[in-house]
Amino acid sequence: MEGRARIFLLKSICVLTFLGVLSGCSLLRVDDAPSRVDDAPLQVDNAPLRVDDTPYEDLEPVIKPELERRTISGVDIASENLEVGVFVGIMSIEDFGNSVVYGARLAYHITEDFFTEAAIGRTNADTTSFDDLNGGKDFLSDSERELTYYNISLGYNILPGEAFIGKGQAYNTALYVIAGIGNTDFADDNHFTVNVGAGYRFLLNDWIALRADFRDHMFDSVLPGNDNTTHNLEATGSISFFF
Repeated sequence: MEGRARIFLLKSICVLTFLGVLSGCSLLRVDDAPSRVDDAPLQVDNAPLRVDDTPYEDLEPVIKPELERRTISGVDIASENLEVGVFVGIMSIEDFGNSVVYGARLAYHITEDFFTEAAIGRTNADTTSFDDLNGGKDFLSDSERELTYYNISLGYNILPGEAFIGKGQAYNTALYVIAGIGNTDFADDNHFTVNVGAGYRFLLNDWIALRADFRDHMFDSVLPGNDNTTHNLEATGSISFFF
């Protein structure tokens, strides 16, 4: 009998303990428990995200960059394709020194890359060492020293671009190569001439351009001391107008 009484008492204590634990858990407040997942701040990469109804596009940025944007106006080539210009510069006639050269050019722009050009130029040859060796007697007369050339050439704009001067103005530019054929009247004789060179065009506005050109005019000469193909270098600056 004593053994059964002890077992009954032990079972009773276990039941009472279990009931006490259940009643204690039921007394806990819901507010003391962790809130819903929706009430907790969400994090991405350890940064809290907003969970209110404010659209993200309406939020002010945390960092406000202070950028000073410039307004740049470009200069375009006029829609007209005809370019007329005058030039002046220096021409080095082989064995006749350097002389001032001047002339005019007429160009037609076929496309944005290619253009044709007709040119005429004139200069006067200087004295040579042959004149000095000839006892001061002029080897060529004044009229024979006049050199006049005319040619027609094809040009190609290899590096069109822009140049910036100041803070608010861009100017269109072009680096081009050019080659052509023509005639040179020198020493009372006509010479078939091949010219090759390069140039740089700088547009001040949509109808005025400044140019710098470097050419080599090559022709055969039979003058004493020059019985070969001569290279006559020319460097000029010009202003041209589009029509």
